[in-house]
Amino acid sequence: MCLTDLRILSLGAGVQSSTVALMMEKGLIDKPDAAIFADTKSEPKAVMEWLEWLKTQLSFALHIVSRGNLRQDTVDAVHGKYKYVTIPVYTVNAETGKKGLLRRQCTADYKIIPVNKKVRELLGLKRYQHVKKGTEVEMVMGISYDEVSRMRTNQIKYIKNQYPLVDLKMRRQDCINWMEDNNYPKPPRSACTFCPFHSNEEWLHVKQNKSEWDEVVELDKAIRHATKRPEDEVFLHSSCKPIDEIDFEKKDPQLNMFENECEGMCGV
Repeated sequence: MCLTDLRILSLGAGVQSSTVALMMEKGLIDKPDAAIFADTKSEPKAVMEWLEWLKTQLSFALHIVSRGNLRQDTVDAVHGKYKYVTIPVYTVNAETGKKGLLRRQCTADYKIIPVNKKVRELLGLKRYQHVKKGTEVEMVMGISYDEVSRMRTNQIKYIKNQYPLVDLKMRRQDCINWMEDNNYPKPPRSACTFCPFHSNEEWLHVKQNKSEWDEVVELDKAIRHATKRPEDEVFLHSSCKPIDEIDFEKKDPQLNMFENECEGMCGV
């Protein structure tokens, strides 16, 4: 493998990146040397089942990497094992009623860093070893034409992000149509079950799986005092109410996950 010719598919196992993977397999997009999926250990069961099916359809390697269990690490952070909670939870000041949103760090820590670590491994680099001058890595991202605001220049100089769905002007619905036209099943939405950027529609979908929903409710209660400010309470939903008390049928006040996903690594 040439160090200047490593091509990687960043696979989120959602609609868009799954479409890219299958289009690669059909020769409609240049194949990668490998695909990499970063497992937060907090994806819905349907996503992991889809990933196993997708592996059977691909002739190129699919590597699964993980930093750890994001849900458990979030609980551990509340109990002081880590300095801060990495998911972007909502806060409300009990005295003033002022609401806030904690910084989102989970994408970087549990998606980007593990993927980049695997890229270095595939380049044959050891820990702390410098990248050879002139090395270039193509990182193919499953971002569609209707999500151009999520396009970014990679912060690592030798990695160049590529967006074939944008180049083809394919929107998310175009990807779904392509999957149907080629007799593929529709992929599930890819995101952690407890992602605070879920829309109410997505929360309703999570709620359909009792075991996953019970874990979400348990986590929502566990993070209630996740900040160092005793006057603040913390919630998974932007309404700043307990997740099991919310009527998701009402008008959706949630942030749009894709507009607020700064790194383009989740939910695609």
